[in-house]
Amino acid sequence: GQPLGPRRLSLQPVPKLPDMEAFLRGALAKVKRQARGCLAPELCVQAVRAAAESPFAEGVRRERELFRLLLSSGQARALQYAFFAERAVRRWATPRGASWSSAAPQPVRTAAVIGLGTMGRGIVTSLVKANIPVVALEQDLEYLNKGRKAVMLLLEREAMKMEGGAQTLDFHNPARLQFTVDFDLLCDVDLVIEAVFENMALKKEIFHKLSKICKPGALLCTNTSALNIDEIASATNRPQQVIGTHFFSPAHVMALLEIIYGRHTSPTAIATAMQLAKALRKVGVVVGNCFGFAGNRMMFPYVQQAVFLLEEGSRPEAVDQVLEDFGFKIGPFRMSDLAGLDVGWRSRKDQGLTGPSLPAGTPARQRHGRRYSPLPDLLCEQGRFGQKTGKGWYQYEKAGGRTATPDPWLHSFLSQYRDTHGIKSRFIDQEEILERCLFSLINEGFAILAEGIASGPEHLD
Repeated sequence: GQPLGPRRLSLQPVPKLPDMEAFLRGALAKVKRQARGCLAPELCVQAVRAAAESPFAEGVRRERELFRLLLSSGQARALQYAFFAERAVRRWATPRGASWSSAAPQPVRTAAVIGLGTMGRGIVTSLVKANIPVVALEQDLEYLNKGRKAVMLLLEREAMKMEGGAQTLDFHNPARLQFTVDFDLLCDVDLVIEAVFENMALKKEIFHKLSKICKPGALLCTNTSALNIDEIASATNRPQQVIGTHFFSPAHVMALLEIIYGRHTSPTAIATAMQLAKALRKVGVVVGNCFGFAGNRMMFPYVQQAVFLLEEGSRPEAVDQVLEDFGFKIGPFRMSDLAGLDVGWRSRKDQGLTGPSLPAGTPARQRHGRRYSPLPDLLCEQGRFGQKTGKGWYQYEKAGGRTATPDPWLHSFLSQYRDTHGIKSRFIDQEEILERCLFSLINEGFAILAEGIASGPEHLD
């Protein structure tokens, strides 16, 4: 029953931890590791330190100084640009005059995914998380059972992260998620995403089948990373319903969804794919049809320069380190190992850049009159496909392992390669690594913009 006087929190002493210094040091190390190269999280730790160690007024003054420092930084401007760019890409347009303002999406109440490899599994997981009932299809029972196990494992992990757990995802309910080898079960879905491997003949065969089985209004999507959307659409009786939905690996984690329209793709189809991106909580970016579209087309010269640097004397870990310190989440070689080296290899074979289709007498380090490095092809010939085989540009603790460690085998392989081709190894500094990789990426971006494949620079950024 006593009256309580006003108690200002700012006047309360900060309880002292016995190991305050060690705690703050540990926090800073953790933040540096997680937010590599980012200023703000580190300065937040400094602000907390000031609050814990100084009187309130002094702590506030220090926080204000740190905030001002951030406010005028290049990183703040870049983050503000990224924020607005991400919103600008919702307002898509095509050179033919179709645009976000005049096209209305169709509802997507049910979906199907064909192919339960790495990409298919991630796409199924994304759809289930978005509460869209899914039919998952594989070519035979063995692949289906393998795919089902992997999808269930992914969904269980995702459910653990969510507050309500497995109940909220309800993925054990066959009305929400069904596995099958029977194409006829796709007759009533609103949208199909094909996610088989990059082979034009196989994709065309599937799309021909789909155009016979699916209902007339169903949208037919292909998760291709580089193949021609128009050629895939030519196998159907409804090219206006065919669209590219290129997910990035791992599909249930990565926020980007590249949406590629072909010559005949209808504005409704584009609007529906964009609506799907929103439902999946992804950033949908609409681009035109060319080899590699925007994402992978920019990646080709970037990764190519990285490989040229190895030829000239660098190492995978040195190149990755420079690009990760600059701000990339993952360097080009760790990225290749994660995605699988065999994916690019298959694509290069199809283009006639490597393998048996190559004319006799082709110089090892030239294709179509331009510099070419066969290094990634040689690794694939050795069965080194990256994380999935436990060896790629790095070695891993086991097949499917995640921890990349530099591989002495690769280092001696590189020096043998240089000897074979008479390449004199030299020291390459960090600046040259960064500029060669980054400028080739940017230049390709300008070419994509000039060709009208992307309708604005924000789409590329």
